[in-house]
Amino acid sequence: MSRILLVRHGLVDLNEVRFLGRTDLPLNETGIKQAEQLRDRLAREIIDVIYASPLRRANATAAIIASRHKAPVIPCDDLCECNFGAIEGLTYEEIKKRYPALAEELRVRKTGAFPDGETLEQLNERVQAFLKRLEKLKPEETVLVVAHGGPVRLIICNLLGLGLEHWVQLQVAHASLSIVETYTEMNILSLLNDTSHLKE
Repeated sequence: MSRILLVRHGLVDLNEVRFLGRTDLPLNETGIKQAEQLRDRLAREIIDVIYASPLRRANATAAIIASRHKAPVIPCDDLCECNFGAIEGLTYEEIKKRYPALAEELRVRKTGAFPDGETLEQLNERVQAFLKRLEKLKPEETVLVVAHGGPVRLIICNLLGLGLEHWVQLQVAHASLSIVETYTEMNILSLLNDTSHLKE
């Protein structure tokens, strides 16, 4: 059995109200604290390899966690958040005014394409390319993946054999931990969206 630890980066300014995909913002004070709490939670884990999105919010989260481990952080472009294109940095209310049809798709969480950006299928192709790296994992190895909400959800969908339409049904909070155990016969989601390590 191999274990895949999936972490969404900590908070950044504006993260809760705007569509931030490729906007490269650093962790804010709360996000740094969240990453430190994750570091403490995972301190006793034996982590063999760490992959992270090169965007600052994910890379910094990974670096903080890695400070308790020997494994270096390996940047991986395939783990970047979705490219939201023309709606990058906008609030939902701003999208409603400029792209009312898209806003309605977002409301029912069925959109698969962003104007001048990526489609859900393109994001998933990147995720699948990343997962090919993990096929080389040896039994008993543990990998830490630090990325963004979109890629983390799609990694889980791919590992569990779920269709892309289910990605919005997975809640993945900032600085949350999810764990997938991989076996020859099947993969098992043993933990999802756990934030019990986050304290005031």
